[in-house]
Amino acid sequence: MREIVRLAARGDGVTVSGEHVAGGVPGDQVDPDGSIIRGEHHVEPPCRHFERCGGCQLQHADETVLHSFVRERVAGAARGQGLAVGHWLDAHLSPPHSRRRATMHGLREKRRAVLGYRQGRSHQIVDLAECPVIERGLMALVAPLRNLIGRHGGKNSIDVGLTMSDQGVDVGLSNLELDGLAATEDALEFARSHDLARLTVDQGYGADVLWEPEPTTMTLSGLPVALPPGAFLQATADAEAVMAADAREWVAGSSNIVDLFAGLGTFAFALASAGEAGRRIAAVEAERSAHLACKTAAARTGGTVAALHRDLFRNPLQPSELQRFDAALLDPPRAGARAQIEQIAASELSRVVYVSCNPSSWARDAEKLIEGGFVLEKVRPVGQFRWSTHVELISLFVRT
Repeated sequence: MREIVRLAARGDGVTVSGEHVAGGVPGDQVDPDGSIIRGEHHVEPPCRHFERCGGCQLQHADETVLHSFVRERVAGAARGQGLAVGHWLDAHLSPPHSRRRATMHGLREKRRAVLGYRQGRSHQIVDLAECPVIERGLMALVAPLRNLIGRHGGKNSIDVGLTMSDQGVDVGLSNLELDGLAATEDALEFARSHDLARLTVDQGYGADVLWEPEPTTMTLSGLPVALPPGAFLQATADAEAVMAADAREWVAGSSNIVDLFAGLGTFAFALASAGEAGRRIAAVEAERSAHLACKTAAARTGGTVAALHRDLFRNPLQPSELQRFDAALLDPPRAGARAQIEQIAASELSRVVYVSCNPSSWARDAEKLIEGGFVLEKVRPVGQFRWSTHVELISLFVRT
């Protein structure tokens, strides 16, 4: 008998000898024939699609194992770069039915249409009957959207983006073939009958808005912000709130803050809401529609937030520009922010809050900050993508 003692990065169970066992969790025993004897942390998956659907890898693990996995993914990345962490904060794990955005795939087949996520390492689509991850309002649209795809789908797969906005569900469809007036009217009736906030269709030339009774927004720290089609959002409101609270606490007392890779202004507006007198925040973003949405909302902060349009990969802020700020917050894409981090390390900034959706690129960037004189004071692992192996984090670096 071999005992599984940990989970690997892709969710496989790992024995003491380093053997990987698919479907095992810590505490399970593995028979000589390879069968798994379940331990106390092995639970019944809550979804009938588990093991076929590529969206989740860890539905057979209990809360103890899930929290441990989220923390260990970040801790492992830190160890890999030799990073010393001053204080580990409790990992945050989003609850079931909390995901407010999702991308699915649909296809019209000979006798029916399918809509769901792809199987792991496959282009095959799992036709969803349930999903304990996403908000129930999103799941309620899966069957109606399947019927719409059945009526208007072509030979190619259709991408379906779902986002829960202030006004309801924002639906974005790519490759849906709406040929002629009747097809367009059918799509409009679909949007009307299901009270969509917005319906956009991209037939290869960009997203065209077919239905939007009123401007679609997402409230960020109490401020309604225009939501461009396909805009990036933190996956769950609860994780956003936890990270925003950490960021506010960690930059308390800072008067001038720069928010790099600001997107719609999620963290900029969170820092502005702290109510510190005289605080000024520069929100820097390259993606034009996100920048314009942030800029419009920033005009309602009384000058607390100013939105700046700039590509930080090609043109990072230089040390001479960074010296105007007391603190920096950055939330870059998965690749990290190598060029900007090098400039921060060479600057006189004393405080950096780094939000990351990729522990590996974060650890690489963190090493550069530490080489530049920073200390990694706090880290909170974040599991927004419940039951998946995708892990995020928020961290605080302070220059000694």
